[in-house]
Amino acid sequence: MKTKVTVVGGGNVGATVAQGIAAKELADVVVVDIVEGVPQGKTLDLMETAPVEKYDSILTGSNGYDETENSDVVVITAGLPRKPGMSRDDLLWKNEEIVGGVTREIVRRSPKCIIIVVSNPLDAMCEVARRVSKFPRERVLGMAGVLDSARMRAFIAMELKVSVENTHAFVLGGHGDTMVPLPRYSTVAGIPITELISKERIDAIVDRTRNGGAEIVNLLKTSAWYAPGASTVEMVEAILKDKRKILPCAAYLQGEYGYKGLFVGVPVKLGRNGLEEIIQIKLTDEEKAGLDKSAAAVQELVEKLKTQ
Repeated sequence: MKTKVTVVGGGNVGATVAQGIAAKELADVVVVDIVEGVPQGKTLDLMETAPVEKYDSILTGSNGYDETENSDVVVITAGLPRKPGMSRDDLLWKNEEIVGGVTREIVRRSPKCIIIVVSNPLDAMCEVARRVSKFPRERVLGMAGVLDSARMRAFIAMELKVSVENTHAFVLGGHGDTMVPLPRYSTVAGIPITELISKERIDAIVDRTRNGGAEIVNLLKTSAWYAPGASTVEMVEAILKDKRKILPCAAYLQGEYGYKGLFVGVPVKLGRNGLEEIIQIKLTDEEKAGLDKSAAAVQELVEKLKTQ
């Protein structure tokens, strides 16, 4: 049986995820969207791209869920996008309804799949998917830290005028204004950025990373999609190829870092079973205080959820 990935939500992010998975020939892809013609049209366009880009993945668009049966991975991007002046938290209840409904449909047809949540507010939507699916924590993950770290890596490369391939960055915590970029664990060719960039400029990079999504929303008047899409594909690839790659993801913690029963962005080893291991790194008092604040913000959102 061929590997199958379902992407729920045929908007900009979902279409970019589908394109990335197909281009890397990771799996066949089913794109689901409620708008008639949108998933069918976008997948047909991508199928017509295949002879040029030279991939043989089969893409299918649907307004229902029957075609998603026996998916290995399901990516949930469905939900309302942010508009200027709107926080991720404003989206909570509407997207809770959407993500909950999607999860029910998916689990009915693919009870063994791994779910990657992209919809905002990310950490709370992961909890909705976990509660509705009743999956073990290994099979419900959130895409946030990969994106936030990619943004930080891009800003470091811009600052030092070096290849992005030389840069590494870690961003922990919730996917929002309280995220915790870690300059101490961020490097260029193995050299900590604290030895290469002034504190003033590092603080500016950290601040820009925290506001990376809002910066793009203010420019485009809608949410970003290229970087979120590429970041999601990296997670899918790590899972399907059993890479056991360590990436910062939203994971359901059961005592790690001092938190229990909460999705928080932490370093995760990703492989064929989804979450293979949570990597615990040592934090300074200041870093831990930042993570505590971020976890508290996630907890506040989770307490507002209506899904039991």
